[in-house]
Amino acid sequence: MSYVVNGQELESGEEDFLLEANFSDEVPPVIAANEKITLTDEHWLVIHWLREKYKEDGQTPNFRNMVSMLEDDHPGTDWKKKLYDLFPNQPARQGPRIAGLTKPYGKGGY
Repeated sequence: MSYVVNGQELESGEEDFLLEANFSDEVPPVIAANEKITLTDEHWLVIHWLREKYKEDGQTPNFRNMVSMLEDDHPGTDWKKKLYDLFPNQPARQGPRIAGLTKPYGKGGY
């Protein structure tokens, strides 16, 4: 499968993750539409956060670490519930996929 963003074809592999990370803000709406998700400001907050973690560490955190780190970075939100509301199909996998990142290691990152 592939995604077409502004006429450019972006190749995806296993589980429809991009084969190369793409940080263009034009990519997430295309992938989200494929997954029948309409992006909100809260989605974008998580997308930008995941992209920063990917740039820092070369991968994205697993779900447990996502919740813990988001609680530290953005306190006052029940991130476990919020992540499942935003990305109902495994947040640690669906979130990075929609963010235009590559497939996380293991069950969803480090």
